[in-house]
Amino acid sequence: MSANPLAAVIVLAAGEGTRMKSKTLPKVLHPICGRSLLGHVVTTAQELTPQQLVVVIGHLKELVAEHLGASHPQVRTVVQDEQNGTGHAARIALEALAADGITLDGTVIVTYGDAPLLTAETMRALVHQHTVEGNGVTVLTAEVPDPSGYGRILRDPRHGAVTAIVEHKDADATQLAITEINSGVYAFDGKLLADALARIGTDNVQGEEYLTDTLEILRAAGHRVGALVAADHRDILGINDRIQLAEARRLLNDRLLLAAMRAGVTVVDPATTWIDAQVSYEPDAVVLPGTQLHGATHLGEGCRVGPNSTLTDTVVGAGATVSNAVVEQAEIGAGASVGPFAYLRGGVALGEKGKIGTFVEVKKSSIGAGAKVPHLSYMGDATIGEGANVGAATITANWDGVNKNPTVIGAHARVGTDNMLIAPVTIGDGAYTGAGSVISKDVPPGALGVSRAQQRNVEGWVARKRAGTASAAAAAAALDQPTQA
Repeated sequence: MSANPLAAVIVLAAGEGTRMKSKTLPKVLHPICGRSLLGHVVTTAQELTPQQLVVVIGHLKELVAEHLGASHPQVRTVVQDEQNGTGHAARIALEALAADGITLDGTVIVTYGDAPLLTAETMRALVHQHTVEGNGVTVLTAEVPDPSGYGRILRDPRHGAVTAIVEHKDADATQLAITEINSGVYAFDGKLLADALARIGTDNVQGEEYLTDTLEILRAAGHRVGALVAADHRDILGINDRIQLAEARRLLNDRLLLAAMRAGVTVVDPATTWIDAQVSYEPDAVVLPGTQLHGATHLGEGCRVGPNSTLTDTVVGAGATVSNAVVEQAEIGAGASVGPFAYLRGGVALGEKGKIGTFVEVKKSSIGAGAKVPHLSYMGDATIGEGANVGAATITANWDGVNKNPTVIGAHARVGTDNMLIAPVTIGDGAYTGAGSVISKDVPPGALGVSRAQQRNVEGWVARKRAGTASAAAAAAALDQPTQA
């Protein structure tokens, strides 16, 4: 590799992808396991540390350029305004580099923006074989169970060099029996590629410049055309429609789960567990059925997530549990518990051994170590101190129609059941509030805050106002008196 460095990876991503049937999203931006199709290809290419990484864009180019600018700002984009073939796309990429004084002296990989399963290992193997054999071009191929529709690889039986690629519709019976097919991914000698692209014609039905024509051009010039068979034929799968997108998502998800399990994560039911490429984890984490892990979620050692939980960009501490919950952009401390049936969203920090319980929603709040919000409550824009306890059916009324206001509950405070906390308000350290209270004024440390009307019982109201009902009968029986007619 040092004698023949990877000069560039060129990713062809200009096509519309009409079979995706999307009016607003180019094919290469369709999501799969936490990244776009193109995002997976670019991320894999970056693992090879090429000297240049160029993406050729065209259809809905503004969207694709914006996406790359946000996710991969170091990537160079080149616009193919008219999609005149794969050879044309590769040529304008080289011309754009040449205009900046960049000459590609070494190996150039040409690949596609809709091939998310292609691994860095396979691409490294392609570059290695290309270098060792001294080929002018090396084709990535695969042995597939069903080669129907693919171009067949014809080889010299003596030396194994590629002599031709025959399209399915042009193949004879003997050639149709060949199961080695062309992936469309190539490793070229950079200087030879530039020369070959300049010699491609458009004498074909589509009137386009085909990248595949370079193979015959190089072979005719006396350069060897080699081929590497991918270790896993699924590596080369491209995405043309949403059916293939779903199939690729399943394959990629399986790979990600295998990596997690090999790293010491227990995945109880891989068939119902989904994981994004950016998810990280530590040994002895347990993922239960029906769980989805998205974005930059991290599972700490020995934590337990699921069943039926969806976590996005969330850190789960060591030994914490999350059950039947939806959690977005949260930090869950070591030994803490969330759920079942909780919703955490938008910047929640739960301290060590803290608890967010059943039917609790929390937004943009900090809950201290050992603090508890056990059930049926809403905490928004709140700061809850360590060891505090919030009673059932308590809410922070944090929005006044214009602004979101904070609620502060002090360390080891006790908030009574069915409280309404009218923000901005502070309940001091060690303070209590009575059940059923509406707290609109600060409660000093150690004080009891109570705000409710005195109860008044109206004797005989049911007998007078609800005569003849089951309630009246029950009341009469309890009072041991006859029911009113």
